Amino acid sequence: MQSNLVMFPSLRVKGTNANTETTKITIYDRAERQFIELLAMEGLDNKLACDPAIAYEFAATLNTAIDAAFQGSSTNQAAHLFLQRILYLINRLNLFWYDDLRHYTNERSPYLSQVRNHIEEVWQEWELSQVDLAALQQLDVKQALSERGAADLDPPLSAESRYIREEMTEAGYRHLLAIASFDGLVEGSRLSRILGGAANDVQCTLVRVLVEEYGNGRLSHKHSTFFATMMNEFGMNTEPEGYFDLVPWEVLACANHNFLLTERKRYFLRYSGGLTYFEVAGPAAYRNYLTAAQRLQLSEAAMGYWELHIREDERHGQWMLERVALPLVDSYPNDAWELVLGYDQEKSMSDRAAVAVVQSIRQAEQAN
Repeated sequence: MQSNLVMFPSLRVKGTNANTETTKITIYDRAERQFIELLAMEGLDNKLACDPAIAYEFAATLNTAIDAAFQGSSTNQAAHLFLQRILYLINRLNLFWYDDLRHYTNERSPYLSQVRNHIEEVWQEWELSQVDLAALQQLDVKQALSERGAADLDPPLSAESRYIREEMTEAGYRHLLAIASFDGLVEGSRLSRILGGAANDVQCTLVRVLVEEYGNGRLSHKHSTFFATMMNEFGMNTEPEGYFDLVPWEVLACANHNFLLTERKRYFLRYSGGLTYFEVAGPAAYRNYLTAAQRLQLSEAAMGYWELHIREDERHGQWMLERVALPLVDSYPNDAWELVLGYDQEKSMSDRAAVAVVQSIRQAEQAN
């Protein structure tokens, strides 16, 4: 896949990427620093129109990363990490972080949209190239979803699950919390992007899922509050994105994929299928983390979030399958296969992320 050179500005990183193999400043680190400076630049698009040269260095780095990440058979980790970080820095502007209002000065910048679209186009083509779309279109969608849901309720333990349950140390558990906080401290936020519109049973079920994630409007009951409580037990930073530099690109890709599906209503079926997998399979993953915490004899506060999620997501998974996914098959018979596409992609990307997280945990444990 050959990328076309586009005139994007230079970017900036918060610090040395924790996921790269070296601590020296790379071209990707330098480019990310430049990009973050441009994110905060007043009149960004007007300045680019007057002086396109401020975008040249970033444009070259971006296209180098795209070629490195998506051409050939080998996976260039540094290139993937750079692209997913840049994409996330743009996507996060779709949410409000209760910070300085000036941080949103470029939230509707045509330039940032161009950068996002350029990355997404090539990345999504690469992701879809790994899926047999023709086979999915031939499925009995209701049967496929029901069978997948039943299998993922209690799947056989993977090598990663066994490691977490049986070998992960307390230092590894803290590292797991740090990475998981990237999602756990802003839980459910992307779901909110697809709730507006006509009222029906499907919409109301999705609203119920979100409302429960948000503790029925009570901060003390919000799921992210339980996650912060776990982190507080270890004296960890509970600011959202506090451990951003630890997050593997595979985890960032899951977040960016969800931003794409929720921001484009054409992908509503894919998102609904993906959320069905996420809610169905969640309890099995949380049982792994809970088992590890119990083995390590951690306090109730250090594991309470997992217990809460096991209880609630078992119900959410049933809702998503029976009240969202299956009814949508009847509503969109010609496009219903996209529900299975969304389900399968969410599973594949989640499995890929789980492997990366365990690899990061092992590295952190070895460093202690």
